[in-house]
Amino acid sequence: MKQLQPTTQYRKDLKRYKNQPSKLQALAEVLVMLKNERPIPVEYKPHMLHGDYRGCLECHIQGDFLLIWFDDTSDVIQLVRVGSHSELFG
Repeated sequence: MKQLQPTTQYRKDLKRYKNQPSKLQALAEVLVMLKNERPIPVEYKPHMLHGDYRGCLECHIQGDFLLIWFDDTSDVIQLVRVGSHSELFG
């Protein structure tokens, strides 16, 4: 089992969604998968990123609600960002 380590930016991003329980519930389900080292299902479109987020992974939790994380070979997964495309890449 891996440990999840949220970055300061991830925590700030998450605050924007505190009044959207369906998105937070969907995010929690993905975080359980990451923590338990289960593969992210194809319908979440998990993929590697390049550019500013080179080396990070991204998945679509709900439509335009994305999670970006960094998972190296250690026991820690760094939660980098959460939000929409325009918030994260705009």
